Amino acid sequence: MTRTRTKPAAPPAPPAAPRAYRRLSVEERRAQLLDAALTLFAHHAPEDVSLDHVAEAAGVSRPLVYRYFPGGKQQLYEAALRSAADELRHCFAEPQTGPLTLRLSRALDRYLAFVDEHDTGFSALLHGGSVVETSRTTATVDGIRRAAADQILLHLAVPEPGPRLRMMVRTWITAVEAASLIWIDEGKQPAVEELRDWLLDQFIALLTATAASDPQTAAAARRALALESGDGPAGRLARRVIPVVSEAAHLL
Repeated sequence: MTRTRTKPAAPPAPPAAPRAYRRLSVEERRAQLLDAALTLFAHHAPEDVSLDHVAEAAGVSRPLVYRYFPGGKQQLYEAALRSAADELRHCFAEPQTGPLTLRLSRALDRYLAFVDEHDTGFSALLHGGSVVETSRTTATVDGIRRAAADQILLHLAVPEPGPRLRMMVRTWITAVEAASLIWIDEGKQPAVEELRDWLLDQFIALLTATAASDPQTAAAARRALALESGDGPAGRLARRVIPVVSEAAHLL
């Protein structure tokens, strides 16, 4: 009789080594909580986000969130908003070389990428009316607008802009915000590249229209347009606009 040799059972697998735990510094932990809060505020209206949600997203306890933000949700929201504001301010920071429209194009690409990533939070922030909205949050948002306007005036090389030029730049910033909100509401249509190019067209149109009645803006426009090329945004817009304007020659 042949005895069947049984195969010995495999030894049990050794227990997994415990995961190394690294204690985070105060700044690292604060940054971790802000990152979790920003992610939540980006996709939910502020009033729909609780400290429990932030704690769960960060993988920590609610008391730990309170330890770093004793003012609770309001303090955390304002800190997250300031963090987002810093990121938005950097969107318009560009080296002051090359055609102005290409500088603005790169700035808009960064700005619209932020809008795309933080769509719900961006919409709630600029629409206002949140239960966590305060004079401090309003001042933070207004600071973003002023910083963007200052950057554009820097690109226009006008250290002391007059009221007409300042108004033109701030009007364009408002148009960019409004278009971004409408873009979100319209399901992010048209494509972001088309939105960017349309906003560039608006800037050129506002600049040249203001230049027609304001000498300071006219000087800035001449400097800016001198750096543009025929195949750039300004040249393409001119070729599209001239046939339309020529049809109104009877107005001249």
